[in-house]
Amino acid sequence: MTELEQIAAHLFWWKAPQEALADRHRFLAQLMVYGTTEDVEVRRHFGDDELRSVLADAPPGLFDPRSWAYWHLVLGLGPPGELPRRRL
Repeated sequence: MTELEQIAAHLFWWKAPQEALADRHRFLAQLMVYGTTEDVEVRRHFGDDELRSVLADAPPGLFDPRSWAYWHLVLGLGPPGELPRRRL
């Protein structure tokens, strides 16, 4: 199992790692919220621009305020706006 598959298995325990990795955007969002410090080191595989795009189109209801603020700071995006909300 590759490093990314191991992380996917941890973050998406309810589906196969390959299935989790197939939706790259959701995988990265999940990693940014629930990944351990060691897990997040795999960001070297993706680049900061891709992580910024995840924040720009974040899945509603996934990010918590702490993760949202952290990634905005780390990626140099300035103060975070409101968390994405589900539209009913």
